[in-house]
Amino acid sequence: MSRWDGKTKGSLTGYKIFLFFINTLGLNFAYYLLRIVTFYYYLFASKPRNALLDFYQNILHFQRAGAKKLVRKNFYIFGQTLVDRAAFLLGKNEQFTHTFENEQYLIDIRDQGKGGILLSAHLGNWETAGNLLKGRITPTINIVMLDAEVESIKQYMDLSTGGSRFKVIAIKNDLSHIISIRNALINNEFVAIHSDRYLEGARFIELDFLGKKAKFPHGPFVIASKFDAPVTFVFVAKNGKYSYHLSATLPITSKMKPEEIARLYVTELEKKVKEYPEQWFNYYNFFN
Repeated sequence: MSRWDGKTKGSLTGYKIFLFFINTLGLNFAYYLLRIVTFYYYLFASKPRNALLDFYQNILHFQRAGAKKLVRKNFYIFGQTLVDRAAFLLGKNEQFTHTFENEQYLIDIRDQGKGGILLSAHLGNWETAGNLLKGRITPTINIVMLDAEVESIKQYMDLSTGGSRFKVIAIKNDLSHIISIRNALINNEFVAIHSDRYLEGARFIELDFLGKKAKFPHGPFVIASKFDAPVTFVFVAKNGKYSYHLSATLPITSKMKPEEIARLYVTELEKKVKEYPEQWFNYYNFFN
């Protein structure tokens, strides 16, 4: 099975179709259309389907029938999160609600004035979380990510929706993103980093995760250990048709080694995967 390559999947035509339907016929119709599209992917996208089947059967120990049902649900909810993202960017977010477990932790981080590092994962929809948090807890959310989306799709989304409601810090080979992260923290902004995927050839930390060895990217945990800013693990899961559940952990405020932060992170990630197995959106062989 192939490793993750850092690129967003999907065609420009597909984005155009869904933006059109969200704009003209609303979210309910877009969700209905998703059932057809995601069933097609379930039938013909063998690599992500088989990766998930393996994960659900051999890691989470579901029976095969239950695992197949979870894969179909996973594809559908993933599609919903993409539609929801577009809906937020189009300003059609009045239907959405959310709850925030331990929201006070982020308020406390903001009030310390050092900024905050939010470590998350490809579970649920962090981009929608960024849109929900902006202006509520802090005026600026920065999300650190690989700038590897297909350029035509990025341009179309920017022109059609005005782009994301938060800042993107693109990871660069010249490490200039480290300066951008430092400046954001100095300005008392939040910096969110996905910490569950690593690219082949990059440094990693190998840890026990759900009973097996798995590789996690070294960079996010180095950043979390080096900067003088509180660190918390934040997760966002879809818990209803138009609702999301956000959660944050007690902030780490003392100096810790990257490996120590990574172990704490993995412990929390395991809890979330078990709580929301249908929202594990890593479509490749995650384990060695």
